[in-house]
Amino acid sequence: MNTTPPVIPESESLVEYPSDFPLKIFGVQHPEFSQSVLDVVMKHAPDFVPACMEMRASKTAKYISLTCTIRATSRKQLDAVYQELVDHPLVKMVL
Repeated sequence: MNTTPPVIPESESLVEYPSDFPLKIFGVQHPEFSQSVLDVVMKHAPDFVPACMEMRASKTAKYISLTCTIRATSRKQLDAVYQELVDHPLVKMVL
């Protein structure tokens, strides 16, 4: 259920840039999930430190959530990373 985020003009954004911005990414447990998410995040936020990625499995270990807090520099950057993550086949949801 991938969706496109609503378009909000940067002038109306509640986020001030630059800003630390957490991305919470959910997917089914898969051997390539973490690396795939990391590749997307690093593409859009090359200063992200991979060791800072937080990982948590669901109670049944069927799902996994990753939290990547990036240094967001613009609305355009956030929209791009968000869109690429929600379009990824291993990603179920991004908050």
